[in-house]
Amino acid sequence: MTKKLLAHRSLSTRRSFTRSLVGEGGVIISYQLLAILVLSTISYLPSARAQATASEHTAARKSAVAAATHGAAGKPRMTEPLEKPAMPPASIYRLESSPRMISRFGLFTSFQVNVDAGGNNILGDAANEPSISVDPTDGNKIAVGWRQFDSVQSDFRQSGYGYTTDGGTTWTFPGVLQDNVFRSDPVTNSDDTGNFFYLSLLVNTFCGDIWRSANGGQTWTEQSPDGAAHSGDKEWFTIDRTPTSMGHGFQYQSWTEFAACDFGGFNRSTDGGITWQTPVSIPNSPQWGTLDVALNGDLFIGAGDSGSGFWCVRSSNAKDPNVTPSFDQVTTVNLGGSLLFGAAINPGGLAGQIFLAVDRSGTATNNNIYMMATVQQFSASNGSDVMFSRSTDGGLTFSAPQRITDDPVNQNKWHWFGTLAVAPNGRIDSVWHDTRNAPNNTDSQLFYSWSTDGGVTWAPNVAVSSSFNPHEGWPVQQKIGDYITIVSDNTGGDVAYSATFNFNPSTGQHEQDVYYVRVFPSGGPTPTPTPTVTPTATPTPTATPTVTPTMTPTPTPRPTPTPRTLPTPRGRPTPPPRPSSLGSVTLPAN
Repeated sequence: MTKKLLAHRSLSTRRSFTRSLVGEGGVIISYQLLAILVLSTISYLPSARAQATASEHTAARKSAVAAATHGAAGKPRMTEPLEKPAMPPASIYRLESSPRMISRFGLFTSFQVNVDAGGNNILGDAANEPSISVDPTDGNKIAVGWRQFDSVQSDFRQSGYGYTTDGGTTWTFPGVLQDNVFRSDPVTNSDDTGNFFYLSLLVNTFCGDIWRSANGGQTWTEQSPDGAAHSGDKEWFTIDRTPTSMGHGFQYQSWTEFAACDFGGFNRSTDGGITWQTPVSIPNSPQWGTLDVALNGDLFIGAGDSGSGFWCVRSSNAKDPNVTPSFDQVTTVNLGGSLLFGAAINPGGLAGQIFLAVDRSGTATNNNIYMMATVQQFSASNGSDVMFSRSTDGGLTFSAPQRITDDPVNQNKWHWFGTLAVAPNGRIDSVWHDTRNAPNNTDSQLFYSWSTDGGVTWAPNVAVSSSFNPHEGWPVQQKIGDYITIVSDNTGGDVAYSATFNFNPSTGQHEQDVYYVRVFPSGGPTPTPTPTVTPTATPTPTATPTVTPTMTPTPTPRPTPTPRTLPTPRGRPTPPPRPSSLGSVTLPAN
């Protein structure tokens, strides 16, 4: 290869010099210059050979580094972050709206979350990668954070958020955490007293920060300076909600270590996100995962190597504020396949990440640890399945992988964005996108299943949404995010997901929006898939909605029948009285 390169360079050089030596009619101007050319070429060869040899050595070193980062099955790890800064905000000359989407499917109703000040759909924008939180003291109060693209003409995105005070029937979208700041990877959570927290990644630096809401997600206050939570690409966090735990209220965060703000892959906050301790590394540097905390305060991280390697990592001292957290148990988990990045169903992103949840029910399944991921099974060359594994001994061992999707195995079908949550009574809920009913193997529906015996058996899969095309409405990025989320209570689960039900007549495509749906075990068998008719879009120029963080609509109490069919809202378990907020910390807005 080196000889060919040198020959090519010499030929190019000769041609260049010859062109300069030849005058009109092709007569050579100077033999002396030709001699100079020959001598220059001869002297150039050793130098070029040395440079080529050095380049080969550099390439060899890079190959050695890459070999050291191969996954469990020899597949190279991802070495680039999933989030990347790119385009500036697109100029928006006007905003048009259409009726907000309320999509009914069988017993289930999906309500659009990202609506304007008048409660209408905003044409021309995109919203995906939603993360949902529910107030455990008042289930009517729910908040969702997502990646907000004000225009599909740019991949510039911000941290959007919306809230509801009536259990998800109506939503308010005040705006974004910070105007015109490039943010991504939204993750929300709540503590046991009903405070909401929002972890947001500054894509330009891969540094994150935590925001807090004490009013159900209506307004948010940054807990620390921008980026002061350290963090990194595909960050996630959890909160210790057990009042008797030594680490009660502690926040724990993990991220992709090779794409970190500064270094490490894990840290914690012991003061509600105001300050964050110096990061440390996690064994195996796992990525694309989530965290949860057991009743005794032990922390568990479920993540992998971006391929077929999955681990459950435990820290039994992260709850101790007087020590630097360390990790004392690392267990390999078999989930029956490999994670997917760049798969046909979501070309620019993941087909789903890794989710871990701990049972804190106090029942027979208490302290069980569950892991779930969307994988392509080892026997397959296409498609994906939602796979599950459980531990009944504190993460020391895990069961064989179990396929949650119950349709016949078909490599042309995609079951993707699988996620799960555990209810206070120990029931496990799982939702995912599914193409089983689509002749084109692309159009997807949200599906649901649940288990009441610790994941040993699962209920028949139930479709809970109409069909949508995930390949429409891309905001320059060729994906609809990397995940969806669910929070469970004793009667069902609250789900935030992205879909493309709304149609934009200006573009001739459907648009990405965020939806909320309530799922529940009494949902019954899968209805015949009959897509809901999309409302006719009637674009009308409207003023840009004013971002008013102080908007506080009057909460509307609701009746309590369950399960519900629109418009009767569902029932919730009666929450304990909410503690006084005197002990909470409120910081001035930046």
